[in-house]
Amino acid sequence: MMVAKDFELYYWPLPFRGQFIRAALAFAGKSWNEHNEDEIAALMKMAPEGQPAPFMGPPLLIDNETGFALSQMPAILVYLAERLALVHGGTRERALTAKLVNDANDIIDELTLDGGRQMWTEDRWASFIPRLEKWMHIWEAFGTSNGLEGGKGFMLGTAKPDLADIVTVTLWGTMASRFGAIAAMLAEHAPATMDLVQRLRAQPALATLEAKSVKRYGDAYCGGEIEKSLRAVLPAGDGSPA
Repeated sequence: MMVAKDFELYYWPLPFRGQFIRAALAFAGKSWNEHNEDEIAALMKMAPEGQPAPFMGPPLLIDNETGFALSQMPAILVYLAERLALVHGGTRERALTAKLVNDANDIIDELTLDGGRQMWTEDRWASFIPRLEKWMHIWEAFGTSNGLEGGKGFMLGTAKPDLADIVTVTLWGTMASRFGAIAAMLAEHAPATMDLVQRLRAQPALATLEAKSVKRYGDAYCGGEIEKSLRAVLPAGDGSPA
């Protein structure tokens, strides 16, 4: 029997889309139950009108205090931003945070070729590298335009980290720690972003989450055949940004 927690999270045992939600909850000091693959599959088989919220696939989050349920990673993070006061500022900061959340979702879609619709080949990966580097430059320009630089600053120019920074460390830190070639690219093309990732990975709640994730998932990233093909085209090596 599960212990009562603040939230219920339905997501595969992988540090992919669900990791953004885990990181936001951990940073805010909230507790959650992780539901296993059988429970997720059972929910997915239900008719939409019988599901906690009509959804096609995880992540799915249930707020136990209010009973509110929601799917889709970007929507969940926008909800948690308000629910847990994870954005410091007003309309501008909320809009910019939503922009970064959606950019992160686009990047992981591209990195997994839309969830494995195709597999990576050497030629396909070589063609993608300039686009991935441009994403890194976009992220770097966004942060540095708000005062981010080596050793100090945050993505929105706030005095302390918020959801934009949690998204940044989850996106790039998770990726870089599992793929050495991507870590090297990030250090070259987005050094201020890499520095932020290093600083935030040392934040106690996020460091604890990463340690638990490594223990639970090993070096897995997105799983399945698409991860196998990704690892086949990326040089081996420890990419840990810490």
